[in-house]
Amino acid sequence: MHRPMTTLDFLDRGIDVYGDAVGVVAHDGTEYTYAEFGERVDRAAATLSDLGIEQGDRVALLSPNTHWFLETLFAINVLGAVSVPLNYRLIAEDYEYILDDCGARAVVADHEYAEKVEAIRDRVPAATFVANPADRVDGDWRDYESLLEGADPDAVERPDISEDDPATINYTSGTTGDPKGVVRTHRTEHWHALITTHHTEVSDDDAYLWTLPMFHVNGWGYPYVITGVGGTHVCQRHFDAEGAFERIHAHDVTYLCGAPTVLDRMIDHYQTHDVAATGDKPVRIATAASPPPESTIRTVEDELGWNILHVYGLTETGPLITTSNSPRRIESEGRFAIKTRQGHAMLGTEVRVVDEDGEDVPPDDETMGEIVVRGNQVMDRYWNKPERTREAFAGRVDGWFHTGDFATIDERGMVAIKDRKKDVIISGGENISSVEVEDALYDHPDIERVAVIGVPHEKWGETPKAIVVPAVGADLTEDGVIEFARDNLAHFKCPTVVEFVGDLPETSTGKIRKVELRESHGEPVE
Repeated sequence: MHRPMTTLDFLDRGIDVYGDAVGVVAHDGTEYTYAEFGERVDRAAATLSDLGIEQGDRVALLSPNTHWFLETLFAINVLGAVSVPLNYRLIAEDYEYILDDCGARAVVADHEYAEKVEAIRDRVPAATFVANPADRVDGDWRDYESLLEGADPDAVERPDISEDDPATINYTSGTTGDPKGVVRTHRTEHWHALITTHHTEVSDDDAYLWTLPMFHVNGWGYPYVITGVGGTHVCQRHFDAEGAFERIHAHDVTYLCGAPTVLDRMIDHYQTHDVAATGDKPVRIATAASPPPESTIRTVEDELGWNILHVYGLTETGPLITTSNSPRRIESEGRFAIKTRQGHAMLGTEVRVVDEDGEDVPPDDETMGEIVVRGNQVMDRYWNKPERTREAFAGRVDGWFHTGDFATIDERGMVAIKDRKKDVIISGGENISSVEVEDALYDHPDIERVAVIGVPHEKWGETPKAIVVPAVGADLTEDGVIEFARDNLAHFKCPTVVEFVGDLPETSTGKIRKVELRESHGEPVE
């Protein structure tokens, strides 16, 4: 028989099977059982309904990692409406574009960020504005908790929801133009949550620490994953290493996610403070973005005793489409050889690495090509952008989503990202992976962080430039860094220019903003 796949399946199972278990721990330590969480979801849904939200309406959600973000995310879908999670690091003008583009009917915002929306509220289609709490926001905002207290949790009757109905719209960063709204249906979210549960081995014994921003591709789907299996959500408004370790100990956290920069901060805090790395149970962490350097993996696994899982994807692909979780290969080939790679395709997912003619590159783990993908977790479309949608599924291979990521693939189908298409450095006709150069430089004991970009060169077209954050107390020189690179890489891959800085610009998910670095550090080299 055919039964629609919706995001609410995960909510219902969590409540039905684990109603008396603690499902959510708020930032302040308040605990909610799944039954209590479910009632708050129903109250939030009734509130939104009373405010005029109907099936198909878009509701923007602006919040750090809070319990009420989770409640509202599910409540929006209970009504058959569409959630639009907003990146809290954007500026008011960005919100104006997104709210206008998606035609949002309402905005539900945390007090910490509501003022950015207040600044542009007269220029957007939304007529309803809810804040938590409203008394900490200037302007005419309804109070979230007061509305929930006055709502009837039994008042809402769920509409018929098709699995092909939009569940959420996630906006891309807009680094190459206006942000694009990635439409994810109930089916794509459901399928992504299922395969993520399988490949990350999440169970009802897990306590999941929210260090990954909930807005980021719906927190990689973990609102659904953790709820559906009856695990415990442990909320932390914003990531800081001290608070993360406190929650690991207090709630026996077993699982979290974080970009390599999160790993670095956890390592630094562990090494400089007298703290235990785990509670009573072992900890594992999934990392994405750029691959963590081998030295980072060694420290996390050997000193902290955590298990690292490397995953990969994009907003348009769910995001997750590959995983390095392969115990057999780790045993036979070594953990560092495997865990610095993005891995195999996930269940029900087809991943290829193709050349400019759309042909598969040799599985020699050396030849680079673009990753293209097909799978049930891949986006439905870009909101109101049919031409951009068509372009995303055309090019080298029609009908496959083109990621823009360059990678190699080995004989057993494991991919290794070498660079974003736009970040590959072409010097004297040779393709250079900036990630490979960065990984080599991270082995230098006095380099805290590094990013490598291509800068114009009169003779070679482009040349690698290393932008380095020295470790505290380090005495680095440009010649010394270049010489270290030449001892560990083919000479044509080595940086010819080194610039030292105090910090590197990041996105909210820990990715280095190379576009910004190219703008500020991309001077030509003669």
